[in-house]
Amino acid sequence: MFMHFSIILIIFKKKNLKFNQKTYDLFFYNIENNLRELGFGDVSVNKKMKEFNRILYDILLKIEQKNALTNNFKIDHKLIIKYFPELKNEKSAQFCDFESYYIDFYDFCFEQTADNMIREAINYKY
Repeated sequence: MFMHFSIILIIFKKKNLKFNQKTYDLFFYNIENNLRELGFGDVSVNKKMKEFNRILYDILLKIEQKNALTNNFKIDHKLIIKYFPELKNEKSAQFCDFESYYIDFYDFCFEQTADNMIREAINYKY
């Protein structure tokens, strides 16, 4: 979820568009409600929400591997391995499929208008 959301936020930034704060708040509000439905108490929910916010910003700041030579989107392999340790072999088919999926998702969303991006991202089929 955070990988997808980070990619959408990156695209908004690259297109010099302002991301709707209400959508951002709703994203985290839904996570908070799901935690409460799972039976977490107030203290646990607050602790989890801080952790999730930290993870989102970690992904957001590190997901894109900067490349001065091309303007293509490329995922930082270290970030993938950090949050998905089962993909530690960068040459495995799983790793390549994972990386390819998110690059294709980026390309798909980048082609969308800002008004359609989130709605179409929900309908994205790989």
